[in-house]
Amino acid sequence: HAQAEHIADTTAGAPPVEGEPGYPSPIVDMTHQDTAETAKEAIQWLEIGKLFALEAGGGILFGLALGLVAFLLIRSINHYSTEILLSLAVVTGGYALAYKLHVSGPLAMVVAGLLLGNHGRALAMSDQTREHLDTFWELVDELLNAVLFVLIGLEVLVLSFEGKYLLAGALAVPAALLARFISVGGVVSMLRLKREFTPNAVKVITWGGLRGGISIAMALALKDGLAKGSEQDAIAGNALLTMAYVVVAFSILVGGLTVGPLLKRYGLAGQNTDPNAH
Repeated sequence: HAQAEHIADTTAGAPPVEGEPGYPSPIVDMTHQDTAETAKEAIQWLEIGKLFALEAGGGILFGLALGLVAFLLIRSINHYSTEILLSLAVVTGGYALAYKLHVSGPLAMVVAGLLLGNHGRALAMSDQTREHLDTFWELVDELLNAVLFVLIGLEVLVLSFEGKYLLAGALAVPAALLARFISVGGVVSMLRLKREFTPNAVKVITWGGLRGGISIAMALALKDGLAKGSEQDAIAGNALLTMAYVVVAFSILVGGLTVGPLLKRYGLAGQNTDPNAH
């Protein structure tokens, strides 16, 4: 009995053996930590996917509903001034409403525009309406393009013309051309099964594709977002903006000015091609 009390006294203050109950095993802690981090990352990706689905899917559905309502309204009247105002209301009011609903405004406008530009023109508009509608939106397009190019020119004032940024932009030019060639070539290859395309269409579309407002707007948005982070993030934002500007400038100055000679080289300039060809 005395020996038992002595053993109990000597072991009372000793630390428990690793792995026994009450002892925090490092292996167990690391396992729990890794599991928690993995679950947290999975939840983050799930939330990102859910947000993307709501933004994109909601924008498509909203654009479809908006285009259908506009189609029915335009079909119910035959007054080109009112129909033009309805098309303008779809763009301005529809985009603002999409923003309030937290769905993708650009996707909504694309879907609504496809619906009105195809089925709306064929089934809901008279010849007079189509003529005036085309004239109005061509004028709007020219005005907005003029404003866009002025803003692109003014952006030079906020660019960082460092050698490494310009070099990165120069390397991004062939990468952008290659990406466009692959994307356009893939789509054209699938569409060739149902329709005919002119020879060298992929090359001409790839070289003549102008990149302007959307590229600059995305680069500016990324720069503003990264500027709120660390210094390295701010540097990355400046680099992305300069790279985007170099690609846009190349596509406008080089691609835009040489697409004419490219068409002549392939014998496509001023050629009366098959109306069913593209």
